Amino acid sequence: MAFPPQFLDELRARLPVSEVVGKKVRLTRKGREHLGLCPFHNEKTPSFTVNDDKAFYHCFGCGQHGDVISFAMEMEGLSFPEAIERLAAQAGLEVPRSSPEERARAKVRATLYDVVEQVCAWYEEQLAQPGGRAGYDYLRDRGFSDETIARFRLGFAPDGRGRLLEVMESRGVRLDQLVEAGLLKIPEGGGDPRDYFFSRVMFPINDSRGRVIAFGGRILGDGQPKYLNSPETPLFQKGRSLYNFTMAREASREARTVIVAEGYTDVIALAQAGLPNAVAPLGTALTEDQMRLLWRVADEPVLCFDGDNAGARAALRAAERALPLLQPGKTLRFMALPAGEDPDSLIKARGADGFRSLLAGAHQLVDVIWKAEVSAGKHDTPERKADLDRRINVRLAQIEDPGVKHHYQETLRQRLRDLFSAGRRSGGWNQWQNRRSG
Repeated sequence: MAFPPQFLDELRARLPVSEVVGKKVRLTRKGREHLGLCPFHNEKTPSFTVNDDKAFYHCFGCGQHGDVISFAMEMEGLSFPEAIERLAAQAGLEVPRSSPEERARAKVRATLYDVVEQVCAWYEEQLAQPGGRAGYDYLRDRGFSDETIARFRLGFAPDGRGRLLEVMESRGVRLDQLVEAGLLKIPEGGGDPRDYFFSRVMFPINDSRGRVIAFGGRILGDGQPKYLNSPETPLFQKGRSLYNFTMAREASREARTVIVAEGYTDVIALAQAGLPNAVAPLGTALTEDQMRLLWRVADEPVLCFDGDNAGARAALRAAERALPLLQPGKTLRFMALPAGEDPDSLIKARGADGFRSLLAGAHQLVDVIWKAEVSAGKHDTPERKADLDRRINVRLAQIEDPGVKHHYQETLRQRLRDLFSAGRRSGGWNQWQNRRSG
């Protein structure tokens, strides 16, 4: 049975090799790799390595080498389809049933990678042309060097409607391919195709293998929307992608954390300042798939939010979404930026060291949940205390892992006891008696 390549890529992306191997082999982390005793031959000195970045295992003793799929096949005596079924259930994926239509779609996707890459190169060319001067000046005014512009492959989509189609057709790319890749759109009422991006600074978005799959565009001037992402395509689902994930992956492993900023320019500013382990979601709240992607490279990603009420609400939404996904050692931390600051402006004002000092003080997820519930109302009567107790229980019920839930219960129960005990010491009967006698 044939499985779509995109599904196999997603399966491998969802299941780090160390997670699958670690169920059978005791692994010890050494730098960017894990080391253990080879399960395929008897040895006393570990020579079996697992590399999550490269998604493979290798034994220097017996030569065994493979990925999560081959490991499941070898260790459990499964056929390829059986291993896929087993791993898909572990990853929470539904196994697609291959069909002629799916095989045709896989062929289309393979071609679209080349189409999007060609368009990316053309946007880069346009930034260097006289017509792209406004885009180049915008990037330079943001403080980005030529080296940074080249490293992130920033470009410019010019205002000449129809130019993209004209150029790409001359290079052998068809109209229907540009539409399928989300780069042109056909008006509903008919008429000439329109460029999806124009008069925008362009930020290429890569998949986990480094291939360009989509774009974000920042308009120059006062138009709306200020930022525009590619539509969903056979290559791009925004809830499953993170901006700069490919380049940030290795840096995040070395730093033992990954920074989640709000947008493209924040990520680029952090990288240029010496903090290359930064990524950004793509115009939406952090999704479950994006959290799993983050946990592949760091146990405790740090989410940066504005230090205002909107930032606090965004932090709480992320914490709520994370609760059912928490695993032993896998959580989120939260960094509140000073009011009116974003990572880009903070770097300019305080430098990388100033940013790192705030990063070191990031709050735990349990603190975000606790603060939100305690600040939601008073807790000075039995009824209000019971209501706070109830709301805490609702949060606890959302945690699925029994070990994590147990320790959240202990932590939050102790905080409730301390809070209610402090309330009794500071108020209660004596204050009521004083009010009566007064």
